[in-house]
Amino acid sequence: MTTAKAPAKNFADIKDMTFERALKELEAIVGRLERGDVELEESITIYERGEALRDHCDRLLKAAEAKVEKLTLGADGTPKGTAPLDKDNGSPF
Repeated sequence: MTTAKAPAKNFADIKDMTFERALKELEAIVGRLERGDVELEESITIYERGEALRDHCDRLLKAAEAKVEKLTLGADGTPKGTAPLDKDNGSPF
């Protein structure tokens, strides 16, 4: 028997957060959960918020990654344009 994942609560304020702000709040939630200084019901609530923050950060990172481009050089070494970042070449440049 499999159980379906419960739908996430709608945390409308998260959609407008910057990556840095969302990550900072997510880190605070993880810290609180790791310390175990919250009661069960609050743990569940902040865990759900943490999931929403993680999803938001993931979306923002993917969007930023899609914008990253690398310069392409001509035979003489001068820049001739840009190309999408090749994630498989092992180089960040």
